[in-house]
Amino acid sequence: MATRASILCLTAAALLALPCLRADEGLWLPNQFPAQTVQRKYGFLPSAEFLKHLQTAAVRFNNGGTGSFVSAEGLLFTNHHVGADCVQKLSSPGHDFIQDGFFAATPAEEKRCPDLEVNVLLNTTEVTPRVTEGVTDQTAAPEAARIRRSNIAKLEQECAAKTGNRCDVVTLFAGARFDLYEYKKYTDIRLVFAPEFALAFFGGDPENFTYPRFDLDITFFRAYENGQPVKPLDYFQFSKEGAKDGEVIFTAGNPGTTGRLMTLAQLKFLRDTDYPLRQRRLISLSDALIAWSNTSEEHRRQAQEVIFGVQNSYKANSGFLRGLGDVALMDTKLIAEVKLRKAVAANPELAAQSGKAWDELAAAYAVFRPSFVGYYLYESSPAVGSTLFGIARRVLRYAVETKKPNGERLREYSDAGLSSLEQAMYSPAPIHRDLEVEALTEYFTFLERELGSENHTLQAILKGRGPREAARSYVATSSLTDIAQRKRLAASIDAVHQSKDGMILLAELIDGPAREFRKSYEEQLESVLTRSSTRIAKARFVVSGGNDYPDATFTLRLSFGQIRGYENEDGKQVKWDTDYAALYPKVTGKAPYALPARWMKAKSILKLDTPFNFAATADIHGGNSGSATLNTKGEIVGIVFDSNLEALPNRFVYSDRQARSVHVASQGIVEALKSVYGAQSLLKELGF
Repeated sequence: MATRASILCLTAAALLALPCLRADEGLWLPNQFPAQTVQRKYGFLPSAEFLKHLQTAAVRFNNGGTGSFVSAEGLLFTNHHVGADCVQKLSSPGHDFIQDGFFAATPAEEKRCPDLEVNVLLNTTEVTPRVTEGVTDQTAAPEAARIRRSNIAKLEQECAAKTGNRCDVVTLFAGARFDLYEYKKYTDIRLVFAPEFALAFFGGDPENFTYPRFDLDITFFRAYENGQPVKPLDYFQFSKEGAKDGEVIFTAGNPGTTGRLMTLAQLKFLRDTDYPLRQRRLISLSDALIAWSNTSEEHRRQAQEVIFGVQNSYKANSGFLRGLGDVALMDTKLIAEVKLRKAVAANPELAAQSGKAWDELAAAYAVFRPSFVGYYLYESSPAVGSTLFGIARRVLRYAVETKKPNGERLREYSDAGLSSLEQAMYSPAPIHRDLEVEALTEYFTFLERELGSENHTLQAILKGRGPREAARSYVATSSLTDIAQRKRLAASIDAVHQSKDGMILLAELIDGPAREFRKSYEEQLESVLTRSSTRIAKARFVVSGGNDYPDATFTLRLSFGQIRGYENEDGKQVKWDTDYAALYPKVTGKAPYALPARWMKAKSILKLDTPFNFAATADIHGGNSGSATLNTKGEIVGIVFDSNLEALPNRFVYSDRQARSVHVASQGIVEALKSVYGAQSLLKELGF
């Protein structure tokens, strides 16, 4: 819950030029980092070279996380839960690397991930005039959105053709600004080290998003290019001293989405419509897959990574909902919005440009609300957990969209992003047909529960069959496990339409209504949202002086803060760190409080007072997972892997009273690699 002081600071800062800069708040663009603020507060001035170091040594993992280069030989450092998708795909019935861990003592033993991509941000360029070229205040919202999409596709294509790099146009400040991000892309990523799941996620779901914690949530990969280890532009070195209480820290990561600039109407839509549906969907899928995984050890192995992701999302959303249900938080947003609207109304020019934007946005959400369930279940998040359906949809849409002019395609099928899409579409990762049946059975069951048995699309899917019978039929009659078959179908619209492949047929049944719901979303909500939010953002710039940061967009942001404990709700002081001495008393021998045999054996040689996990005030959000935690020398003193429950409402309003980011301490990592794993070659590469 936000304190009165933080509420007053937020309200003032929403209207002024951030004179009280909310504690350590800020998901800052690399080229707009408040270095002077850090100097005033902590006595350290981050130089341009320091900030560039943070940018070029950090990497973005395309599966939704962050990492960093940590050696001159392309060694990459991230979280276990960021790397687990690859670790799972490299596993097999006889080699469960999630459960048992993995270590490649030599380069020859490193295992290539089937479909992992990492990106290094090279530079950014503002391209707002080019994106908005052809759009005027009189242009209808849907037409303006079409023009912007076409301009964006052209910009990305030009950049990719000129540089050979990945190029993405990023929407900032809800459309008030557009930047072109150029990335160096690496697609040959190989697994070097992963601890056992029991250590990476000690305490399991009960302790997820809590603190104190005892997790070794780390993984090491290596990037290759042309068959040789990459020589990165820059890399972070591990600190020899490690993390210390009160130390000033920085993170460089890729937070996914935040809602700090959202209007009250947007927040209420999330609270009352969006999150409740997502939560029903997630708990339904989690329950189904847990029940199935309990039927055999192999089923557990196949489903464990999906279950982890679903449960993690459910708990995170629960925290977001708790924040949106907090009267103090919503009052804070209301006060800030009312004051901003009054300031706009008092300025005739601003009133003419932006005065109606809030009401237009609220009306758009009201119009779209009845379509949201269909949009979410058919277009936004269909058949979660089914790899085959994801492949089938990509194959179908690839065949259709790539035959259109670049500027008229669905955005994810524009030329600039096709190579990344193809890597995922043609991934050789294993597909488990029994798991596919379970995921589809649950999806069809949920559709019936939410949309009713009379839903036309659902009736076409089931064809008089029960959900399980239909799921078995679609999976059994699909040959999309064959990559050559995927390529054959993706190359030809006719081949797709003539195909009798079960999963292609299912994708076609869903694609028609999905596109209609997407059209409704883009025309009824997204286009109005972009126009109205842009006007609100421009008004906020005028009123505040423009000294602020945009909401997160899964692009590089820099944060700062301090390693620091806090006082919990019971009035007890929570120490800044945990250590190995406090880990072992928590061990019960049963999951999620069991330790592998090697950890029990190593207790006698571990330095038990070594810091293991620690808390800090650095501003982070989902997507920051795997961000290196850096001291003022630019050295690694830890790695971000979570936040506590109190920090989840920070998605909407930042507070550091009890909210903390949670990190694995670098000295705890080094001690584990040395005393438990005997990973001498890895330690040597890290400088130890």
